[in-house]
Amino acid sequence: MNILITGGAGYIGSVLTGELLLRGHQVTVLDNFLYRQTSLLDCCANANFQVVRGDCRDDRVLGNLVKDADCIIPLAALVGAPLCSQDTTGAWSINYEAIRCLCKLASPSQYIIFPVTNSGYGIGEPGKFCTEETPLRPISLYGETKVRAEEVVLERENSITLRLATVFGASPRMRVDLLVNHFVYRAVYDQAVVVFEGHFKRNYIHVRDVTKAFLHAMDQFPVMKGRPYNVGLDEANLSKVELCQAIKRVIPRFVFFEAPIGEDPDKRDYIVSNARIMATGYLPDWTISAGIRELQQCYQILGKTSFGNM
Repeated sequence: MNILITGGAGYIGSVLTGELLLRGHQVTVLDNFLYRQTSLLDCCANANFQVVRGDCRDDRVLGNLVKDADCIIPLAALVGAPLCSQDTTGAWSINYEAIRCLCKLASPSQYIIFPVTNSGYGIGEPGKFCTEETPLRPISLYGETKVRAEEVVLERENSITLRLATVFGASPRMRVDLLVNHFVYRAVYDQAVVVFEGHFKRNYIHVRDVTKAFLHAMDQFPVMKGRPYNVGLDEANLSKVELCQAIKRVIPRFVFFEAPIGEDPDKRDYIVSNARIMATGYLPDWTISAGIRELQQCYQILGKTSFGNM
């Protein structure tokens, strides 16, 4: 299969691209290499790999690449509420307008598998799981752009959207600014973290299980198409305090403190059901604990670093 990945040199794409090549697919990556990352260098030896330096908003570049693709995976995005708030024009043009353009360029027969975010649920009802039928009420610009883009994608017949939980784990294009990754980094190098509004809950998923979800969606496309799917760990609907406790079980010297005053700018607070994708045969492999141990090793290699999207 010929697969086009926009943003394929990013945190998720740098894992997904290699896995697709291992399966024998032909993979084309379009990326602007904003962070000067070299995460796909090992793919360059594979004859089935093509990389194009360019902007996902350039319809001429995109049009030339789309026409040869059987499956399109649009990963290119400004990811996270802080980054989108910093560049509101970029947030709309990359996260929404580029996706709308892509859907116009793609033929009805081409597959699109599009990652969005379960942060679109905003603030959930206490004790009630968010399912794919739960109304979407994003509370950040990032969440709003992804919700709007998902609507456009699902208007097509041959599309699947994956509502990703907060992703964690090591990637060749590492991000330390994601919540689990950041807390483990602090545990390794500072041995402590101050937690604001520690009762806020969210769901989590390892980056390699995100890749597994994309591969699963490709394999099960005729059965899964036309619907959104939450992708997360059912056992990892954790508050920030519970996450810290999980880290402490792996790194005992880690201490954390709940701040009596102060606010977290990220107000997301919800628990999520992943039953729909599980019913199609998808099962994640990575637990939170395994991911924490992996990250502990990862930071021995990286040392003190500023890898992130800000």
